[in-house]
Amino acid sequence: MTSKPDLTTTAGRIQDLRDRLAEAQVPAGQEAIDAVRENGSATARERVELLLDSGTFVETDALARHRIEAYKMYRTKPATDGVVTGYGLVHGRRVFVFSQDSSLFDGAMGEVYAEKILKLYELATKTGVPVIGIYDSIGPRFQEGIVTAHMQAKILRAAAQASGLVPQIAVVAGDTASLPATTVPLADFVVQVAGASFDGGEAHLTVDTDAAAIAQVRDLLAFLPLNNVAASPLGTEAEKASELDLDTFMPDDDSQDYDVREIINAVTDGDFFELGAQTAGSVLTGLAHIGGRAVGVVATQPQVDGGTLTGAAARKAARFIRTCDGFNLPLVQFVDCADAVIPAGEDAPLSGAAALAYAFAEAQVGTVTVITRKALGTAYALLGSKGLGADLVFAWPTAQIALADAATAAEAIGTDVAEYEAENLNPYVATERGLVDAVIEPSQTRTQVLEGLRLLERKVVYPPVKKHGNMPL
Repeated sequence: MTSKPDLTTTAGRIQDLRDRLAEAQVPAGQEAIDAVRENGSATARERVELLLDSGTFVETDALARHRIEAYKMYRTKPATDGVVTGYGLVHGRRVFVFSQDSSLFDGAMGEVYAEKILKLYELATKTGVPVIGIYDSIGPRFQEGIVTAHMQAKILRAAAQASGLVPQIAVVAGDTASLPATTVPLADFVVQVAGASFDGGEAHLTVDTDAAAIAQVRDLLAFLPLNNVAASPLGTEAEKASELDLDTFMPDDDSQDYDVREIINAVTDGDFFELGAQTAGSVLTGLAHIGGRAVGVVATQPQVDGGTLTGAAARKAARFIRTCDGFNLPLVQFVDCADAVIPAGEDAPLSGAAALAYAFAEAQVGTVTVITRKALGTAYALLGSKGLGADLVFAWPTAQIALADAATAAEAIGTDVAEYEAENLNPYVATERGLVDAVIEPSQTRTQVLEGLRLLERKVVYPPVKKHGNMPL
C-alpha cells in the first residue's frame, strides 16, 4: 500500500500534487476506462489527445469537484467532475476544447462541470480562439436540481455570444440528449459518430469512429481562421489544376445530368471538403482552397433532382453562407438550376428561400458566381445573382439565363417555343443588361475566379448602422 506523502515537506507537497493529478487521469478508475474501450469508443481524455498536436494539451480545472452533499453525492466526488477541459494546438494553432466524460455520472452535467465549460468560453472570446466541444452526455445531473438548468442557460448564452466571433465545432461522440444537447446546434459545424444518438438536428459530417470524427475536425480547422478578424490559413496551392477539360465537359443535351464536384475540383485546388452531404443533396456546400486561399463553395447538383432548389436546400445554403461571411471566407457559387420548387408537404419552403436571399444579400465577403448552365426564374434571383449583391458574375456559353424555360415563357406571351428559346435561352441577353460581367470559356473559369478573388480581397463594405436585421427562420 502506497503511503501518503509528508505534507510538512516541499517534496511531500509536490508528490501530493502529482498524486492528485494522477487521479484526475483516471477519475472513475481503470475498470471504467477499460469498459469504454471495450465498447469501441475512446475515453474523453483520449479524444482530446487525438484532436490536439502531440504534447500540447494544457488542462484546466483538472482537480475540480462537485460541491453536492445531498442524495449521497458526498460519497463520490471524482476529480474533473465529468468533463475534461483545456487548450492546445491543432496544426500549430491554438484551440480550446472540452470533452464530456460518460464514465462519470454518465456524463451528466452539474454546476462545477458547467463552470469549467463557461471558463473556456470566456477565455475563447477574450483571446479569439476556436472552441471544440466533444459531447457525450445523457443530460443534467438531477441531484443538483434547477441549478443545472440555470448553468446550461449560461452556456447557451456564452455560445450565442461567441457565435460569429470564434469558430465553434461540436463533435457528437456518444449519446447526447436533453439540456447538454441544446448547445450542439449552436456550433458552426457538427460532426457526429455513427450510432451516437442526437436529437438536435442533422450533423454536417457523419463518420464511423471517434478517430475519424476527430480527424475530420482537424481537417476542417485547416480551412478556418482563428476568429472573425483573422486571416484564413493558407493552404498549399496545387502544382496543377485538375486535368478535366471544362471546354468539353458540359453535355450537349441540357437535360443530361453531371456531377458538379468535377467542376468544383477543376476550379479549386482539388481539396473540396464537403459539408452537409447527407441533407438536401440538390445543393452542395463545402470549403476549398483556390490559389491557396480558403473559400466557401455553394453549388447546385444536377445529379440530385436536377439541382432543384427546395426549401431545405435553400436553408442549408443560407446557414453555410452566413458561417462563411462571419469568418471572412469568400463565396464561390456554381449555378445550374431550372427553378426553385416547392415539394408537396415541405415545411416552410418560402421562408427557406427568403433565408437564402437574406443570407447572401447580407454577406460582406467577396462573392463570385459562375453560371454553368440553367439559371431560370426564382432560382436565378436566389442563387448569387447580381441583383442580390454578387460582386462578380461569370457565365459559360452554355448558360441559359432567363425568366423561365422556353415552353413556359412562350405560352405566357403567345410566341413560338423554338423562337423564344433561340432568342432568350443564352447568356447574352443578361450580359447586355449588365447582369453578367463576362461570358467566359469554361477552361478559363479557374483563372477568372482566382483573379476575381484577388481583386475582392480589397473589398470594403460599410453596412447601415442597426442592431441587426430580422432574418426569416
